[in-house]
Amino acid sequence: MPAGFEPFLKHVPAFLLVLFRISGIFVISPVFGSRTIPARIKVLFAFGLAMCVYPAMAPIVGVSPVGTDVHDAAASILEQGTNLSLWTLPAMIAMEISIGAVIGFGASLPMIGFQMSGRVVDQQLGLGLAGVFNPELDEQAGVIGQFYFMFALALFIIMGGHHVLLSILIGSFNTVPLGGFGASSDLLSMLLGLLAIMFELALRVAGPLLCLVFLETAAIGFIARTVPQMNILSIGFPVRILVGVGLLITAIGIEAEVYMDSVQRTLHELATFFGS
Repeated sequence: MPAGFEPFLKHVPAFLLVLFRISGIFVISPVFGSRTIPARIKVLFAFGLAMCVYPAMAPIVGVSPVGTDVHDAAASILEQGTNLSLWTLPAMIAMEISIGAVIGFGASLPMIGFQMSGRVVDQQLGLGLAGVFNPELDEQAGVIGQFYFMFALALFIIMGGHHVLLSILIGSFNTVPLGGFGASSDLLSMLLGLLAIMFELALRVAGPLLCLVFLETAAIGFIARTVPQMNILSIGFPVRILVGVGLLITAIGIEAEVYMDSVQRTLHELATFFGS
């Protein structure tokens, strides 16, 4: 092999670990992890992003710039001094992918919570049977749930969440050395906090409609007892749908603010944990 290629070959292990960490957000995350994006496009995008990021990350991960004398890049690639070998590389690759996956999964939780509230609304309004296929989640979703999911995705892009997601991922190289990520109590606490934000969002969005449906049910029941001649089933469901959809249209602006607040809190927790 020509001697001129040796400086480049010594960068291959470090570059692969950087590539796998970046690839983690293409497994699960808003926008980047979409199932509608072909796999080859994801691979190309991840490789291009790694090519842009690695030159700036090389001093951090312990690899000297190309063209200088590198004594042992495989030994100095980790701040902890872990040697790369055929036995340790698979475990390190799994660690790197898990970092990107954790960041992408955490950023997806507000969107999942928003769609969860839509499923509750579908069930309460009797629209659960009118399902449509959601390619993002590869499953059936109700009409309101699908609308909430697409609305949340649009808001995430409008508020620049995908840019913040990439900033958190790239910033993780400053605090988490390559191959140095692992399960810990801090990670569990952070994920539990993000799950709490998700369930809080679902409750805040679906709660007002649940109260309204309860009042509508009580009113219909009162009418059924006072006017037994009325066919309550023929008017009860249409009234519930009209009232529910009217409330959703009226409160869509407030729901958007609640969702964006949850996204900001989630991204802040991720950025704090990964030191971005």
